[in-house]
Amino acid sequence: MNLEFFPDKAPQHVENFVDLAESGFYDNKTFHRIVSGFMIQGGCPQGTGTGDGPRRLKAEFNDTPHVEGVLSMARANDPNSASCQFFICLGDATFLDRQYTAFGRLADEASFETLRKIGKVKTRDPGTGEKSQPVEKVSINKMTVSDAA
Repeated sequence: MNLEFFPDKAPQHVENFVDLAESGFYDNKTFHRIVSGFMIQGGCPQGTGTGDGPRRLKAEFNDTPHVEGVLSMARANDPNSASCQFFICLGDATFLDRQYTAFGRLADEASFETLRKIGKVKTRDPGTGEKSQPVEKVSINKMTVSDAA
């Protein structure tokens, strides 16, 4: 998937994501949570949704609507707890607006096709009552950063 970032809306989140990507942090990580019609979530070093990265980020809530293809940072209950986990919306999730930091979006139709394909992966209940854990492993083989300008 190709992404474009919003450094004018969430500069710390963009810088953190790019830094982690360039360091290889996201390589071989999985999309550990897939909720049909809502989002796919990845970037957890544990592969469970419980792991953190090297830093915590202060919230940079902005006016970007959480719609299909928007890249946003996952967090715990504390609004300033984003670290390394991210999600990409599979559909409209505007109830997340100004509560989660949107910092990018998918950049082309091929990326939307990949997103939709991942969104259709069969899932199971990991014991939380939410059917969201992929039955088969969905991995980020290698994440690279380039300047498309």
